[in-house]
Amino acid sequence: MILTQNYTGCLSQATYLVADEESRQAVLVDPLRDVDQYLADAASQGLTIVGVVLTHFHADFVAGHLELAAATGAWIGLGDRARPEFAARLLSDGERILLGGDDGVALEIMTTPGHTPESISVLVYERASDAAPAGVLTGDALFVGDIGRVDLQASFGADPLELAVEQHDTIQRKLMGLPDAVRVWPAHGAGSACGRNISTERSSTIGAERASNPACLPMPVEEFVDYLTNGQAVPPVYFEADAGLNRRSHALFTTDAARRHLTVEELGAHLATGGAVLDGRRQDEFALGHLPGSLGVPLVGRFAETVGMFHELDRPLVIVFSEPGVEVELVSRLGRIGVDRVAGLVDGVVLGELSAAGRLVPTPRVTAPRLDAMLGSGHPPFVVDVRSATEHDGGAVPTAVNIPLPQLARRVEELPRDRPIVVHCQSGWRSSVAASWLQANGFDVADLEGGFEAWQRFAHGALATA
Repeated sequence: MILTQNYTGCLSQATYLVADEESRQAVLVDPLRDVDQYLADAASQGLTIVGVVLTHFHADFVAGHLELAAATGAWIGLGDRARPEFAARLLSDGERILLGGDDGVALEIMTTPGHTPESISVLVYERASDAAPAGVLTGDALFVGDIGRVDLQASFGADPLELAVEQHDTIQRKLMGLPDAVRVWPAHGAGSACGRNISTERSSTIGAERASNPACLPMPVEEFVDYLTNGQAVPPVYFEADAGLNRRSHALFTTDAARRHLTVEELGAHLATGGAVLDGRRQDEFALGHLPGSLGVPLVGRFAETVGMFHELDRPLVIVFSEPGVEVELVSRLGRIGVDRVAGLVDGVVLGELSAAGRLVPTPRVTAPRLDAMLGSGHPPFVVDVRSATEHDGGAVPTAVNIPLPQLARRVEELPRDRPIVVHCQSGWRSSVAASWLQANGFDVADLEGGFEAWQRFAHGALATA
């Protein structure tokens, strides 16, 4: 058996290739849309991709099943409760897929509803005659240290409480009914919003999860449902759109937009029709000068996920960049979450022209000492902490109201328009995004340089000299 995990850290997402060494037939499970990486991997090993399996309709990314089927002729497999709007093979509980003949590698479907109604896991057998599977690809049913949440399909008519009951059976009876030695290969790792406490480990065993995963400990269904349905963070706004895209037939992903570098005139035409601007430069570059109305999200970390918190997927956008060679990466990472309407890119040459013409604006920034003085004045600013609730509870700038970054667009009505706003996070990355969006939406906003870390250094210094 050949089994490889392709892990994409910026989405905390794992794609699996399973193949039989003799027949060289392979199946991909939960691929991303930029499929050239999988095609190259298969070609380098002399493998033929015969099938693509989605463990469920993912909400946190747009899967690459259509792209792979178009490139290879592979069938697309989904759980038999799925209702896709494209040709697919609906897989039933206990159904087997033989990759190597009667006693080669075999995949067996286990229906595991809960995270979504159509969720499946895939038992992987090194030989079809083996008494027990070598491992199980659990999708978003079971993670290392956590399990999949049940509220992401509510907009499609699924009842989270009913799904939680199904998830209890999935976890406590089906998956925990497997032998301890069975490997667990989930679709997500730490940082994914599909769970709340996922481990940094990328694989585990049934025995390890039985012993240490809180949701795998024996408990009655009522206790399990309460555990699962309380305390979940608000998911990014693009999740609903992506879950819908994965159900439908849609245009195949390309990186053609990466080659379209716009002139000043073309940029002007884009803006005149209401197009959006995404600025992927470093936060210090953005703060010094950017196009009015830009959303500034530096091309590091969870770039695409952060863009998806604020950008409407069907709105055309242009991407501003300054570092050469990142064009394909920018377009690819956005495409993974369904941002396809990229009209083109704006490079450093055009930015220079715009700067010379006085068309760029700065983002106001304040230092910790300046913020302290502002808070002590007769007209203090409204301070917003865009970190998580846990981070905020551990200490924050005085008077700061906690609105985590993923919730900011939804809770914008809580912010005053007749009073200056200062935003902060831990070190400045998240707050720079928040400040850019608030500035684009007409708020009088400033960003705290260096975030709460800078505030703590200032506060400690002030105490030491008092």
